[in-house]
Amino acid sequence: QVQLVESGGGRVQAGDSLRLSCAASSKYPMGWFRQAPGKEREFVAAISWSDIRTDYGDSVKGRFTISRDNAKNTVYLQMNSLKPEDTAVYYCAAHTTYYSTSRYYSGADEYDYWGQGTRVTVSS
Repeated sequence: QVQLVESGGGRVQAGDSLRLSCAASSKYPMGWFRQAPGKEREFVAAISWSDIRTDYGDSVKGRFTISRDNAKNTVYLQMNSLKPEDTAVYYCAAHTTYYSTSRYYSGADEYDYWGQGTRVTVSS
């Protein structure tokens, strides 16, 4: 059983920054997704197991950065220049089935385990 625990959410003003963390029970290719009220789950960012490759959703490119510390089994999402439209529950996810260490996964259906979510609220 893979356990994922997110932290770091909160309420901020537009233009502020937040860093989300996701502590996993082991090392896997990881991703961040978000879901705003009344909207479908949206891809935010993904990182390969080896930390070599990353991918971002169009709406966050240039503002968000995904990274990982494999010694701590933790993945981070640094969110800068936050906008009200970034308001959502953010979920980290792990791809635990057979994988390439240098590949990232951008589809929600490619992930097997999900965290409980952490809420981010950005006010204008």
